[in-house]
Amino acid sequence: MYKLQNLIGLPVIDARTGRSAGNVLDVWFDDRWSLAGIVLKARRWWLTTFYEAVRWEHVQACGRDVVLISGKKAVCRLKSAEIGRAFHTGTIRMKDLPVVTEEGRQLGRVSDVYFQEKSGTPILGFELTDGFVSDLLEGRKWLKAPGDPVQVTLGDDAIVVPARCEEELEKIVTETGR
Repeated sequence: MYKLQNLIGLPVIDARTGRSAGNVLDVWFDDRWSLAGIVLKARRWWLTTFYEAVRWEHVQACGRDVVLISGKKAVCRLKSAEIGRAFHTGTIRMKDLPVVTEEGRQLGRVSDVYFQEKSGTPILGFELTDGFVSDLLEGRKWLKAPGDPVQVTLGDDAIVVPARCEEELEKIVTETGR
């Protein structure tokens, strides 16, 4: 299991030539919040933002120190509408998105995301925060993503989960990398 924030900043290397393709700037998701790819660079030209990105199916390995891609041709140029939902840079940003229950109770804000290395893998869980002071006093919480994606509303301004998710919150006791 990987923590998304551990990927940010890692070098991206072409597995065939050993040359650098850049560093991971962000990660983006499809409309079902499955991992879709990594963003290497963002550039603005006039009023349009373009990204240099690699679709997740071209990622050969995702390790602690480096991300290997299938080749330099795996790097493509995408418009911001094609990226859509991302952790830091997309039109819809997952970082700090509130997670609320169907009963109107806020469980916290997204601080990090857990996923598996496989292509198209959905999010396994969320690390939630209630703010800096609360994190120091009580620690962050971990919420396993509900197994049935139909039960979760992944909106532009909030993530709505079933009420039972409040009971499933777990405290993160130690920081364990990946």
